[in-house]
Amino acid sequence: MKSVFVISDATGETAERMVQAAARQFETSLAIQTFSNVRLSAEIEEIVGSAAEEKALVVFTVVNEDARDLLLKHLAERDIESIDLMGALMGKLSSSLDAEPSGVPGLLHTIGEDYFRRMEAVEFAVKNDDGAEPRNLPKADLVLVGISRTSKTPLSTYLAQRGLKVANVPLVLGIDPPEELAQVPDHKVYGLTIRTEALAQIRQARLKHLGMPRDSSYGSFGHIDDEIAYARNIFRENPEWPVIDVTNKAIEETAADILRLRKRRNAK
Repeated sequence: MKSVFVISDATGETAERMVQAAARQFETSLAIQTFSNVRLSAEIEEIVGSAAEEKALVVFTVVNEDARDLLLKHLAERDIESIDLMGALMGKLSSSLDAEPSGVPGLLHTIGEDYFRRMEAVEFAVKNDDGAEPRNLPKADLVLVGISRTSKTPLSTYLAQRGLKVANVPLVLGIDPPEELAQVPDHKVYGLTIRTEALAQIRQARLKHLGMPRDSSYGSFGHIDDEIAYARNIFRENPEWPVIDVTNKAIEETAADILRLRKRRNAK
């Protein structure tokens, strides 16, 4: 089995993914070893020595100029095949931009305010899924409202990864929504609906997965019609809430609709 050594003065994740993607084009297996945060001359020499012993191909992303030059020197001395994924690109960019690179490893993965905001939003979405903490509804950037299986949870997670604190509230037939929902400004609330046939198909699949009877009211057309009618009544009582039909829509498509509406509403 051919060995590939991935060497990086940062995490090496990007280079490793590129090697894995390229390897899929060949009907063979690769033994990929990734060496992260390699910055000391002793480390470089040791890794190159191991690569020589295994006759490995070396793929590297080393942005520090001194470390890269040293690595290239050792590779040349041992006549090891190698690919510099970062150096050529940085050279072209340097020439095009008429500027010198900073040479600081790991800038791609630098943790900043945006990272912490997204992590906080994901945590908020998990804690406030399916109406778990109604008291937190006024703290949300967005609140999604809809009956069961209208994509509330995956939408909350997807939008949270964009830094938005999202809570979702299930509409259950015969049960009033939580009082805290009335405290949320209308421009933050979005209703979700779906066509009966599509929802019946989703719920029947869910019942089968759970090993429950297919004739359960949860998956019946009549019960679903009643739930949708109940949700529509609530949406009519709150005409400022946009209502989005999620029938046959991908999560990304529905999220794009919500973000577009949010931008338009905030502009007003």
